Amino acid sequence: MFWFQQGLCFLPVFLVVWSSSTFIVSYLIALFRHDVDVIFPYISDTGANPPESCIFGLMTFVSACAGTLTIYARYKFVEKLGGDTEVVNPGLNKTALVLGMSSCLGMCIVATFQETTVTEVHDAGALLFFVPGVCYIALQSLLSYRARPFGSSPAVCQARSGIAALAAVALFPTVICAFFVTQTTLHRDVGDEDYPFHVASAVCEWIVAFSFICFFLTYIDDFKLFTLRVKADLEQ
Repeated sequence: MFWFQQGLCFLPVFLVVWSSSTFIVSYLIALFRHDVDVIFPYISDTGANPPESCIFGLMTFVSACAGTLTIYARYKFVEKLGGDTEVVNPGLNKTALVLGMSSCLGMCIVATFQETTVTEVHDAGALLFFVPGVCYIALQSLLSYRARPFGSSPAVCQARSGIAALAAVALFPTVICAFFVTQTTLHRDVGDEDYPFHVASAVCEWIVAFSFICFFLTYIDDFKLFTLRVKADLEQ
């Protein structure tokens, strides 16, 4: 049996690989078509114009679905761990589930409403993706420590805490600096008055996005330990 066939570890593996590909593929296509600048475009800028917008929307939706499955599987794993050991607060676990699902909903909104067509809805979806997403990984880091010595190793707990801290720190300039960006064009000039705010916001947005991806990498070892089954009961 290969390592990715153990338990449900294929879920976070697929999520990490597919999400990374979503950002990179849409960026490369947009760059090839000269739709965005080489340096520091927003992630959404790389999926603003067709055909990359179609690819970005489809791949982001698949990422949201994979994220939903992964988050739910993690919830059931922690629930089982808490039921057997009584070291995890069920309320915190359910809160993390709601935050994670909310973040996936935000991804669906971002995928559906392009930045250049329905800006307000797209920005609302981005906030729904980033803010609950950062809260989710922070809460999962806390749950990892609460579950010790069961569940994850100390090194994994520390890695999750570090990634969550990085995402939280990068979230603030992502949101705050975005309010000072007045131009919505895809091509920027260093002489623009709001260019420093654009650069700070865009760079931090990429940091937050890939922090999420790195965080789900830490799930792989945990997901080797369990499987989920669907039970069907027929009503008489």
